[in-house]
Amino acid sequence: MTGNGILQLALYFVLILLLTKPMGVYMTRVFGGERTLLSPVLVPIERLLYRVFGVNPDDDMPWTTYAFALLLFSVVGGLLSYALLRLQVFLPWNPQHLGGRQMTADLAFNTAMSFTTNTNWQNYVPEAVVSYFSNMVALASHNWMSAAAGIAVAIAVVRGFARHTADGLGNFWADVTRAHLYVLLPISLVAALVLVQQGVPQNFSPYTQATTLEGAKQAIGQGPVASQEAIKMLGTNGGGFFNANSAHPYENPTPLTNLLQMVLIFLIPAGLTYTFGRMVRSSRQGWALFAAMTVMFVGGLGLCYWSEARGNPNVGRLGVQTQATAGQPGGNMEGKEVRFGIANSALFATVTTDASCGAVNSMHDSYTPLGGMVPLINIMCDETIFGGVGAGLFGILMYAVIAVFLGGLMVGRTPEYVGKKIEKYEVRMAVLAVLILFANVMLWTAPAVNLEGVAWDTVGNGGAHGLSEILYQYVSQTGNNGSAFAGFGGNTPYYNVTGGLAMLVGRFLMIIPLLAMAGSLARKKIVPESAGTLSTGSATFAILLASVVLIVGALEYFPALALGPIVEHFQMLAGSLH
Repeated sequence: MTGNGILQLALYFVLILLLTKPMGVYMTRVFGGERTLLSPVLVPIERLLYRVFGVNPDDDMPWTTYAFALLLFSVVGGLLSYALLRLQVFLPWNPQHLGGRQMTADLAFNTAMSFTTNTNWQNYVPEAVVSYFSNMVALASHNWMSAAAGIAVAIAVVRGFARHTADGLGNFWADVTRAHLYVLLPISLVAALVLVQQGVPQNFSPYTQATTLEGAKQAIGQGPVASQEAIKMLGTNGGGFFNANSAHPYENPTPLTNLLQMVLIFLIPAGLTYTFGRMVRSSRQGWALFAAMTVMFVGGLGLCYWSEARGNPNVGRLGVQTQATAGQPGGNMEGKEVRFGIANSALFATVTTDASCGAVNSMHDSYTPLGGMVPLINIMCDETIFGGVGAGLFGILMYAVIAVFLGGLMVGRTPEYVGKKIEKYEVRMAVLAVLILFANVMLWTAPAVNLEGVAWDTVGNGGAHGLSEILYQYVSQTGNNGSAFAGFGGNTPYYNVTGGLAMLVGRFLMIIPLLAMAGSLARKKIVPESAGTLSTGSATFAILLASVVLIVGALEYFPALALGPIVEHFQMLAGSLH
């Protein structure tokens, strides 16, 4: 670890901290229907959309109707994407004439479910399989829709805590419309222009056919990259226009674009914590959530950077320079871009897996065992470390309900959170959501590891690392992240179908119990704090909340981690002794 590297990490966090409050205030005004700087331009468009689609934004939906609207919105979008992917050969903007031979039925199912659930898992090489039209209409459209849906659900859950004896959680169609118009669109537009200025392509040209210095023929892919890059990061989607994702120089050409992309990933999730505080009329509550997320973020980032900067001791035994010097980065540079280095690679890997984005600027499969374990643990924390847009907030609130209940039992205080009594039903719904995510990971991973000739035989690495690769896949898909260790052939009917189902369960069977919890809370009265109320707007609660997340995660996943990255770490150390 170097002073320069630590300074870069600190600079990033300071930027996020400075942006959290203004972003949170802005979103509070947007979803409260208040006037904003963009209202003169966007309010007429918003009203026109309501008239066209027959939506009354004042209709207050109970949680069941809100959940049904979410599912209908997602199912229709997923089916449309599947059809467009299968029919892309007949559609425009396809100069490479890509069709059903490249996008098979099982791959199209996996891909459609992936983008519908905000996962953007890619079992294919984008520039060799997907046309420009499919990229923009079948896939990138979900970068907007799934992100807006996640924000809408988060706002609905917050209303459950903020409202007093109410039957509804708001209007899904109004929330989704406002998320698109006021949040995602203006920020993505500015970000895309910056990316174009930095050298990211934005065109519809056929691939350039080039001849290398060795005389080989090479097709150089391009396309409408900048516009999709902006929303892929802001919406924490992560699906790359190119197979190398944000390690590709066309997606992420400069240190400035690298910093911008990481800021976009955390911008909305961090801001929503302050939005929560404003909506429940206590900024301290929002900052407590932010602090709990920060504790886990900093801990993971420190471990990842330390492990990658330390590198593999077996390499040092061979006489290779492993210490950082003025002309040598040292550490583990395998799978990393020289233009980003170890510090920014570790930071990007931590940010993208904390926020369920899944975009990568380095290959996680090439990390050291402990360095690679950090992204894995981040996703195992159920989108609580800032998390995806919207999903991070309702993920941490799920654990806040559990933490309040446990904290109240330990100290004999009334289990209340922001003025709402936490009772049996709310705890059951929160625990159910947690258990669904854990079961979804384990019930897909176990058979994949044991199915020789179907799943395990495609893994290029045996032993502990092979287990980590398969475990990472189902953890990433369940957590709607989309990053991967890779290292095995995922484009098979088995992985495409099981992976698509894992993504659907991880997205919607978590959201439904949380909306039910929010509906129950909205109907309750707000009770004033008393001497017996557990304080939840303090640093103590932030530490308790982070501890509950980590302890629950350890109880669920430690055996799998012990058989994967932990044993691989000790194998690496044992190798350095011989």
